[in-house]
Order: sequence, then C-alpha cells, then structure tokens
Amino acid sequence: MFEIFIFSIITGFSYIGVEWFRRWSLRRNLYDVPNERSSHTIPTPRGGGLIIVLISLTIYLIHALWQDGTFAWSYLIGALLVAGVSWLDDLYTVSFIWRFCVHVAATLLVIFSVGYYEEIFIPVVQITAVSKIGGLILTFFWIIWLTNAYNFMDGIDGIAGIQAFSAGIGWLIIGKLFGADSTGFYGGVIAFTCLGFLIQNWQPAKIFMGDVGSAFLGYTFGVLPLLFEKEIGTTFQNHNLLPLSAIFLNWLFIFDTIYTFIKRLFKKERFWEAHRGHLYQRLVAEGLTHQATASIYGVISISTVLITILWMLNPKIWETFLFLMIGFQSIGILLCLYLKRKGDHKLTEEI
Repeated sequence: MFEIFIFSIITGFSYIGVEWFRRWSLRRNLYDVPNERSSHTIPTPRGGGLIIVLISLTIYLIHALWQDGTFAWSYLIGALLVAGVSWLDDLYTVSFIWRFCVHVAATLLVIFSVGYYEEIFIPVVQITAVSKIGGLILTFFWIIWLTNAYNFMDGIDGIAGIQAFSAGIGWLIIGKLFGADSTGFYGGVIAFTCLGFLIQNWQPAKIFMGDVGSAFLGYTFGVLPLLFEKEIGTTFQNHNLLPLSAIFLNWLFIFDTIYTFIKRLFKKERFWEAHRGHLYQRLVAEGLTHQATASIYGVISISTVLITILWMLNPKIWETFLFLMIGFQSIGILLCLYLKRKGDHKLTEEI
C-alpha cells in the first residue's frame, strides 16, 4: 500500500511538472515545428521528457543511497550524459556523431562498472552460452540500440509513453517476484513518471517528450537488466533469462526499429537521418490516428509483458506460447499495414 501511495504521488508530481514545463516552453517559444518528416501538423512544445529525467533520477539517487549496495554511480552519470546531449539536441540540434559518441561513453561507463551479460539463454536449443568478449559486445550494442530505438519510436502522440509505462510495470513485477526490490521499485518509478507525462502527451498531445526523454528511457531500459543482476547476483536461478526478458519487455520497439533499419539498408538510405518509414508511422500515414496506433502498440506491449513474466516464472511451460505470441504480433502489425494499404488502393480504383 505504501508503494501505491508513492507511485500516486510520483504520477501527480510528473503531471504537474510537465504542465509547468509546457507553460514555460510556451513563454519561450520552444516548439517542435512540423516539417515534411513530421507526423504532427501543429507546432507543439517539446522537451517534456526533461521532467521524467529529473524526477526519475532524483528518486533513484535517494532510494539507492537509502538501500545500501544498490546504487550505481555509472548509471547515474551515464543517464545524465545521455539526457544532457539529448536536451542540447532538442534546443539547438547536435550532430549524430556527437550524440553517438556520448551514447558510447555512457554505455562503456556502465559496462565496465556494473558489468555485462556473461550468460544468455538460447531458446529452442535450450542452452546457455556466450563468450566473455561476445557478452561484452552484445551488451554494448544492446544498450546503444535501445537508447536510439526509443528516440526513433517517439514520433507520434503517446507511443513512447505507453511503451515505457508497460515496460516499467514489467520490471516492477519481475523485481518483486525475484527479490530485486530496488530495481523493481525503480521500474515502477519510470512507469508512473511516464504515466503522469502520458496524460498530457495522449492525442491530441499538449507537449512532446523530446530526445531528452526518449533517449533517457531507452538507455535506462537497456541498463535495468544489468542493475537487476548487480542487485541479486548470479545466484538468481533464471538470471540467464534477463537479456531476452529485457528484449521482450520492449519487443515492438525493437522489432519495428530492426525491420525499418534493415529495409533502409537495402534501399541504401541514411539510417541515422529522420524519416517516416517506421511501421507505426506508416500506419498513421495510411489513415490510423495517433491514438489508435499507440493503443495497438500499447495493448500488444502489455500482453507481451504479462507473458514474459509468466515465462520467467516457468520457462519450460510458457516458452512456446511466448514465441508464438510475439511472432503473431509482429506479423499482425505487418499484415495490418498491408491490408490497410490494399484497402485504400482498392477504394481509390473504385473512385
């Protein structure tokens, strides 16, 4: 009950903070002005994710110092670096190279301080294997990818907020179930801070998250499994499931970005430049509202989070169901886009 009260307070503070920031942005004309790559049409204040960063890291610092042994200074510094360069990018535009260098520095800081994946469970073949170098490389690319995935996916009203909320709730429950109380609590902090923001970011959005919020969330969810293992150690029976669990908790964001990345590579496009080629952007372009698209992603994400939790509790029973589920979900998004486009083309021919 006490944590429910705390999370309610956090949601309220987040909502009030975002509202204050929105008014501050309006007074200083800090708008996200639509261009040919935008999914919105009205100039809207951006950078509201700064409130998510400030509230989350403040509570992380207070709680982690109170709970002896759970504080990771490297995560705190890394998160501040990622949020800082992203905030500058929101205000002035920072080149991709500089942002990437900061992401690399923040990632290496965590890897060499907190650790990296030393064991990864491989489904189907039912084995656990990864070399020391392989684990380090996989951890590096995992954090870098998710940091940028959230940034790429924050392109329509509500989608990043609802994904972060569901993933945060996932970590909250997993932490409670397996004894990582501090990491679980921080997952809850992220979730309910995002909920306070989401109230004002739902279509029609009064404010946007900006790179400062999306990159911070991606980096945080990339690091959380490492913080989880740091807290409870490798004595946790299913600790080798953490890498895949972290992927599943953010599945649609990862699937969407990988699919789009590969497609742009084949087209020889510059993948680091802003575009409107993501699956969720194409759904909106085909006529779905921001609300409908974000809701589809949100429902899929929440259902995947629930099955992931069951899988961690009993991998043998739930493994097949989990993989069938994410397979059908991924194909379903592609099929939805195909049918919508086919229907529009048929309607155009009839007219």
